[in-house]
Amino acid sequence: MRDVAAGSNAVSPGSFHRILPTGKALMIDARSPDGETIALLKALANDTRMAILEYRGDRVVALTQIAAELDLPPSTTAMHIGILERAGLLHTDLQPASRGLQKVCSRTYDELVIDLPRGTHHSRERVEISMPVGAYTTFDVDPTCGLATSSGLVGYLDDRNAFYEPDRINAQLLWFRAGYVEYVFPDRVPPGARVVSAQLTAEVSSEAPLHDLDWPSDISVWINGVRLGDWTCPSDYGGSRGRLTPRWWEDDNSQFGVLKRWHVTHEGTAIDGVPLSDVTIDALRLEPRNPIIVRIGVRRDAPNVGGLNLFGRRFGHYPQDLVLRLEYATAKRVVEIAEEPTDAPSA
Repeated sequence: MRDVAAGSNAVSPGSFHRILPTGKALMIDARSPDGETIALLKALANDTRMAILEYRGDRVVALTQIAAELDLPPSTTAMHIGILERAGLLHTDLQPASRGLQKVCSRTYDELVIDLPRGTHHSRERVEISMPVGAYTTFDVDPTCGLATSSGLVGYLDDRNAFYEPDRINAQLLWFRAGYVEYVFPDRVPPGARVVSAQLTAEVSSEAPLHDLDWPSDISVWINGVRLGDWTCPSDYGGSRGRLTPRWWEDDNSQFGVLKRWHVTHEGTAIDGVPLSDVTIDALRLEPRNPIIVRIGVRRDAPNVGGLNLFGRRFGHYPQDLVLRLEYATAKRVVEIAEEPTDAPSA
């Protein structure tokens, strides 16, 4: 098995198991060898911490309020919140209060999905490549449009030429009213292997003037020229700061998106596990050693032309760029599966 991740060293065979966030749900590979999964499950195995997560709900709540409402000592509350934060289940921040600063908490996820170990005969081999949002190879965008790094704007606002600026490679956020940006991913599947699924994850939102929680936009993804389908994003999210959004970015602007997962298999295409279209992995024509072209955007003839915000690892809520994951089967693996004994009686 081989793992490829842009910007990091390859890991040893058999060790590709990581926690993958998908919007307000968290997909967990229980075989994670780095202790993250065990720490997360241990964090949940406590009545008090479960009560804190339930009380928190979808609100941002001060630590002192949690302690008072749950009738807990502040020190005990702080200890449990620290465990939940280290497990990635809570996010804490310091906000001004009447006397200095107070710690406030927000819940990271609403749903956990655990992928239990399947044994060696069902292990999945995969490669994963992370692509910076500013590393597009071509684009066609309509204003309003622009790009931002973690320290400032790139070029001028609402100027298509900003998308040609050399500094666009460092962009952590880009946005446009309609059109697309296109990326070329290298093929890192081993020779002779057959791709069985493709998965793209990205943090996205609609693009409204400043921000607007009621602003639908039909966001499309294409792979090798094949449109996977449209997903309607309901909002251009704002009103509270993105966890990673830099301080120079104004509060009224778009702050964060939702992390969406487009998944293409032999059965069709789904987004976050919900069927999206009948486009199958074979339709993508993933030829060996050929680059993979990924386009994301908003069609100008879509029912809801509400723009796109595309967030990088230093903007929004999630510390990741565009991520393409390919799962594959080798010729040897196909033979092994074919030779596995079954319970069916022989003829």
